[in-house]
Amino acid sequence: MNLTDANTLISKAESALETCGKYSGELRVGVDLGTAYIVLVAIDADQQPVAVEMEFAKVLKDGLVVDYMGACTIVRRLKAKLEERLGTELVKASIAIPPGTGHKDTNTHRYVVESAGFEVTAVVDEPTAANAVIGLRDGVIVDIGGGTTGLSILKDGEVIYTADEATGGTHVTLVLAGHYKISFDEAEVLKKDVSRQREVSIAVRPVFEKMASIVKRHIEGYDVKEICLVGGTCLLPDVESIFEKVTGINTLKPKQPLLVTPMGIAMHCKE
Repeated sequence: MNLTDANTLISKAESALETCGKYSGELRVGVDLGTAYIVLVAIDADQQPVAVEMEFAKVLKDGLVVDYMGACTIVRRLKAKLEERLGTELVKASIAIPPGTGHKDTNTHRYVVESAGFEVTAVVDEPTAANAVIGLRDGVIVDIGGGTTGLSILKDGEVIYTADEATGGTHVTLVLAGHYKISFDEAEVLKKDVSRQREVSIAVRPVFEKMASIVKRHIEGYDVKEICLVGGTCLLPDVESIFEKVTGINTLKPKQPLLVTPMGIAMHCKE
């Protein structure tokens, strides 16, 4: 697995958080309704990131919308920010859902995005969206989000199996809160404190071992040689080492895993 191209694209997306890039053709948007963050990525006709907006949110739980009006408000606000920065109206968008999400919950995601004035042109599962950036042909994409851990097994570039279980960044925060005897919100701040990430990683190692065990169970019987981790929870150090030790499979992660899935969602948006 070579992440050079993926890291180059992700670096451009990081830059697009601060400045708008030059673009050509019609702009399309990927909307990632995450349990911890809602992220909008605008890309151009060449599938290059032009502008990115994101906001911490508590309007989803385990990948499902639990505060519909709150989610609609945030998406509208982020869309308005993008349009102001770009000086143009954004119309077409794509969305992603955890693997195995039912029709009713999928429609709720769609309605949230449509409420902001978007035309939803594509719906994709989250790990598959991430692979549009990673470009893995044979192996497993594991998307560790705020509420769930989803995975897609790929063979010759095609998805042959997907799964999703409710263990993610929220569970990491709960363990931290219990370990340090602090509130959930205080633990969330601690988790993001770069100066204490090594300490945090040690405290929450059992949670990541559980995630890795989930992946190991789902890939039994498949010839998997590589695992790629994405999702904001992977930002903590040594997560890939834990997965590699538990599964026995070579495991890598890109430089900024939080932006991989939103970027991939945008790349699935149809003109």
